[in-house]
Order: sequence, then C-alpha cells, then structure tokens
Amino acid sequence: MYALPRGGVVVAAEIARELDLPLELVITRKVGHPDNPEYAIAAVTESGEVLANPQEKMFISESWFDDEVERQKTEARHRRERYLGSRARISAKGKNAIIVDDGVATGLSLILAIREIKKDVPWKTIVAVPVSPASTAVDIKRECDEFFCPIVDENYLGAVGAYYEDFGEVSEDEVRSLLVKPST
Repeated sequence: MYALPRGGVVVAAEIARELDLPLELVITRKVGHPDNPEYAIAAVTESGEVLANPQEKMFISESWFDDEVERQKTEARHRRERYLGSRARISAKGKNAIIVDDGVATGLSLILAIREIKKDVPWKTIVAVPVSPASTAVDIKRECDEFFCPIVDENYLGAVGAYYEDFGEVSEDEVRSLLVKPST
C-alpha cells in the first residue's frame, strides 16, 4: 500500500488496516501556479522526475519554474527523512501495488506517483481515491491497471476538499503515527 502524503496517508491507513498490508509512501510534490499555489501546474518526485501541464508551463517564467521544481524535489526528500528516517522505500517488484491519495484534482501528482511505482515493475498497479474529476479519471486509467473511485464527477467542484465534511490539514506527526501503527 503506497500513500501520497499527507492526506493520502489517512485514507491509505484505513485500507491497509482492513487488508492487513504494510503502509508505505510514494512522495511526489505539487508545483503550484505562482498566482494560485493550490492549482498544480506540475509535479516532481524525490529523484527529480517532472510531469508538467504544458499549457500552464508556457505562461510561467522558466527560471521560476526550475527553482520551484528544485525546491519541491528537496522538500520531497526531506519529507521522506522526516516520516521514515533512513529506511528505504519498500519495493513493489512483483507485487500488487495499491496507490492511495485523499482525492484527485489535476492528477499530475498521482500520475507521477504511478510512474514512480511502475519503475519497481509491480505485478499490477491499482489506484484507489475517493474523488476525481471525470476528465482526470480518464488520464489516470491510462496509467494504471485498475482504478477505484466512488465519486467520478463530471461537474467537479474545483477542489478535493469540497467533497469532505472535514478536510483539515493532516499534520506530520499524524503521518508519522499512522506509519508506525501496527496492523490489527
């Protein structure tokens, strides 16, 4: 079970507990638009792989974009250290890799996470998210073997948080505690 921190860890922890699976992280970072940081124009992995929306990127300063990608790549590496210390990521090689987030908007971070896990050569990549815009769901389905999403919305409300009664920020302490919690 691979969760995108931070919000995806809360959702994935419940699934991992029910399925009696270990909980692991796949860390990607959103590169937000300079005028609206919550709107992803790209995503980056810890290793520096970048997936960008070319229509959005063409209107952004190249130097600003490169600096922000580097900043987010560094933050992704720091998050792994803060959440897991020096422990290496559990490989998905030859396994069913279930990738979980708390929801999808542009899909850039999730698609990049799928690609990162696929480098391990898993038997199957399965994505489980609570909500996705219909157009983004089409893109995600092209990247994975199975896609589970109870709310695929043709009239997406503009933000994942709009689908939750309580969408408070998940703290780093909560992430760490969920990662060490034993399966029951």
